[in-house]
Amino acid sequence: MSAAANAMTTTEIVDLITDFAQQPKAVDLIVLDLSSASAFTDAFVIATGRSDRQVKAIHDAIHQGMKNEHAILPSHVEGLAEASWVLLDYGDVVVHVFTPPTREYYRLETLWGEVPRRTISSGEEEEPLEAQE
Repeated sequence: MSAAANAMTTTEIVDLITDFAQQPKAVDLIVLDLSSASAFTDAFVIATGRSDRQVKAIHDAIHQGMKNEHAILPSHVEGLAEASWVLLDYGDVVVHVFTPPTREYYRLETLWGEVPRRTISSGEEEEPLEAQE
C-alpha cells in the first residue's frame, strides 16, 4: 500500500471509494465493517452496476480517482475481463462491483450477516443498520 493510503483511515478510504463509485451511478452501495470479523481486511464496499459496461465504468472511476487524486493503487484487481464481478483490493478496504444477477447469485453481504453495515444511496449516507442476523 502507498504512503498516502497509510496516512488515511479506513473510513476515509471507504468514503473516497463510495464517492468515486457514485460518479458512474453505482447503485445499492453497502459498506460492511469487517474490522472485528476478519483478519484480511477492515471493510468491504459492495456496489452494483446495471450492466457489465457500467461495472467497468465504476471500476474505472474508483481506480482512476484513487490513483490520480490520492496516489493509491489497488494491490490486486480481479474480474475486469468478464466484468460481472470486479474486485479491487486496497488492503484495508476491498471493493466488490457486481452486475445485478451476479450480486443476487453470490449474496456476499449475507455471508457477513452479523457485521455492522451502512447503506449509501443517491450520494447521501443513510442511517447505519444494526448487525443483521
